Amino acid sequence: MIYPERFSNLPEYAFPRLRALLDSHEPGGPVTPMSIGEPRHPMPEFLAEVLAANLHSFAKYPVNEGTPALLGAITDWVQRRYGVRVGPERIMALNGTREGLFNIALALCPEDKRGARPVVLTPNPFYQVYAVAALAVGAEPQFIPATAATGHLPDYAALPPALLDRVALAYVCSPANPQGAVASRAYWAELLALAEKHDFRIVADECYSEIWRDAPPPGLLEVAVQTGADPERVLVVHSLSKRSNLPGLRSGFVAGGPESIRRLRQLRAYAGAPLPEPLQAVAAAVWADEAHVAENRALYQEKYRIADEVLAGVPGYSGPAAGFFLWLPVADGEAATLKLWRETGVRALPGAYLSRDTEYGNPGHGFIRAAMVAGATEFRDGLTRLRDCLYA
Repeated sequence: MIYPERFSNLPEYAFPRLRALLDSHEPGGPVTPMSIGEPRHPMPEFLAEVLAANLHSFAKYPVNEGTPALLGAITDWVQRRYGVRVGPERIMALNGTREGLFNIALALCPEDKRGARPVVLTPNPFYQVYAVAALAVGAEPQFIPATAATGHLPDYAALPPALLDRVALAYVCSPANPQGAVASRAYWAELLALAEKHDFRIVADECYSEIWRDAPPPGLLEVAVQTGADPERVLVVHSLSKRSNLPGLRSGFVAGGPESIRRLRQLRAYAGAPLPEPLQAVAAAVWADEAHVAENRALYQEKYRIADEVLAGVPGYSGPAAGFFLWLPVADGEAATLKLWRETGVRALPGAYLSRDTEYGNPGHGFIRAAMVAGATEFRDGLTRLRDCLYA
């Protein structure tokens, strides 16, 4: 039997790797899950009523690009959040943002760039779908360090011009997973200028944009408008999973230039899996409500304060500016994760599972990622046990 080679070098996904590392060992205390970014705050209270009112729509094939109500709610949210008017023709609803992050490459990455194999840039560490998307279209993924030295964001401008000329797509996550760094307006403006000079698209993964410590992170859409950038250079992906504690709803959207969205819609028409219409109705109601988002953000802001207090004496600790992960320095991420589980029952994730080995090493090797998803009391207890185990 013949199998494709393009995925043959993929490492095991992070969470099967974590189970293989930990599950043959008994936890050393009350199990506290901090490995996966699955929100555990309350869902919006009005969901059941909206869903019940729209159950009859399960009898229909869903609208592929998103219902007018959903696209209108997203358009209004983008206007409120970023001060940018993006019409429904420049938006497509997604069945989870991973679908969009993958299909952007399928729909928009060319077969070659200036007569050579195209390059897809991704930060390192990163959300693993970026690399799989590159491989699926035969592009060459380039893993660019996103470390303290670069503000935990990739410095694409430092790459050789010859490499940049081959770039078709450049992924950026802001707020960053796992480090919580935020791309400034200046960062986005510089990247837009670089994309114009070397003719590539920027894919902004902004699914953590509504969880922040002090100020809302700027978005690529607003900076693109402010700088007069070509709308076709920009693809921005958002989600209800983190904003509204609805990872099981599988609802997000992508916004971009009209031609880019047309091509994404065309691909979706052939091979996509649109969100069922009752769930699109729920999503429209959720995008229209900000009260639950403010309440959710306040819960995370309390946990930022808890983390700063509990980890105040930890060498190298830096609280995140946004998002809900702690990126904690250790000597060896795998060894620390196993020790933590066996001695305390706290379940974290080795940083190397979110990164790739390169000629410069693996930038996640000396870190663990801890998700701040538990309630405040459980979070404080788990983080205290983590500190006493790894940093005493």
